[in-house]
Amino acid sequence: MLTQNDIFQLSDATVYDFDGDKIGSVGQVFLDARTGDPEWVTVRTGLFGTKETFVPLQRASVDGDRLTVPVDKATVKDAPRIDADSALTFAEEKELYEYYGSPALAPGATRARLRKHVMTEEQPGSRH
Repeated sequence: MLTQNDIFQLSDATVYDFDGDKIGSVGQVFLDARTGDPEWVTVRTGLFGTKETFVPLQRASVDGDRLTVPVDKATVKDAPRIDADSALTFAEEKELYEYYGSPALAPGATRARLRKHVMTEEQPGSRH
């Protein structure tokens, strides 16, 4: 399971499927708002990396700048298109879990809303 300690590694990672095929690069990291742990990433794919597709981080592993996800490239390519510019809604998250074959949320279950993690870079000479 990936934790808060892995967030910065994810920001520069190249994404590979379980067979070692390159899928694309990490676009954005989405965190569980309750735990702060990374739960989803968007993967930039396409000729110029213009498509962003959500991929679950359950059973994913990160090693240096390599993120290996437990799904294949074709599955990511055909995933539901969901706007990556805001927090995931409960309905969108459920749709993604159902698509990837992850356990859907039980009826009546409460879950923390996911929020987008914004990477910031300290500028040379800047002071806090």
